[in-house]
Amino acid sequence: MTAEVFYDKDADLSLLKNKTIAILGYGSQGHGHAQNLRDSGCNVIVAELEGTANHEQAVKDGFKPITAAAATKQGDIITMLLPDEVQADVFRAEVRDNLSRGNILVCSHGFNVHFNQFEIPKGVATILVAPKGPGHLVRAEFVKGGGVPCLLALGPNADDAARKIGLAYAKGIGGTRAGVIETTFAEETETDLFGEQVVLCGGITALIKAGYETLVEAGYQPEMAYFECMHEVKLIVDLLYQGGMNYMRYSISNTAEYGDYTRGPRIINDQTKAEMRKILTEIQTGQFAREWILENKAGAPSFKALRRLEREHPIEEVGLQLRRLMTWINAKEV
Repeated sequence: MTAEVFYDKDADLSLLKNKTIAILGYGSQGHGHAQNLRDSGCNVIVAELEGTANHEQAVKDGFKPITAAAATKQGDIITMLLPDEVQADVFRAEVRDNLSRGNILVCSHGFNVHFNQFEIPKGVATILVAPKGPGHLVRAEFVKGGGVPCLLALGPNADDAARKIGLAYAKGIGGTRAGVIETTFAEETETDLFGEQVVLCGGITALIKAGYETLVEAGYQPEMAYFECMHEVKLIVDLLYQGGMNYMRYSISNTAEYGDYTRGPRIINDQTKAEMRKILTEIQTGQFAREWILENKAGAPSFKALRRLEREHPIEEVGLQLRRLMTWINAKEV
């Protein structure tokens, strides 16, 4: 079944006229949404913690940040763009009791709504407007006259009028220039978590480390292992990004293409897919969400320990030294 795609002609930006849009959080998505909506003629206010880098950036960008509570009171449309793990606490402490009937709550990821971390008052419609790209890309494409595709979903208390507001909001950030696809909070949340865990983040980093370790353990130089298992990933991903698997395979050597067809399925096999299905079940049943919520309530000890261990992996030290030799890649250090 082909999804319906909405474009500029399907969205009425005038529906946002005379409304105040409160952007809660001026991080990755927040700065893109706030600036694009302002440039689209909308009345935008920003909430951010004083003394933070995001607060300073919001001021530099011409906003006068206030508290989440004050922004919620003033806003007609309230957009939650804080990190997933802090949204529920901020919602309970500063947002929920300051919402009014007729307000619309906008999310760019469905995690907290789908897993029932918000107690949304009656009369407050909840919608999802999720750009499929980071905030800096949302901003950059908008400035160039383009846009990043968005997902749209209706949550609690939302009806067709809320859908129209969602499309208008998507138009305000540039999404309808590229196309908006309607989904559900469940589908967006579960597919997003699955993609992050088994492919985009968890899967690819585990694959890179396993390949690197295999070569080093076999006696090859760490630098060679880094180049083949980490550095050249970008070359392949860029080809996939531009034209899919067929274009990537068209662009590489016949030797590499043959190895792709014959050896790839030995690495990502039925056992791997079985584990993927287990992970998907953990996401669908809320097991992962409960684990992540409890982890943060306990101060994130496991998360911090894992982060420290991963930062100390040998591939990171080798990569740090090699990237310093490649000035053209604008190397980053954390």
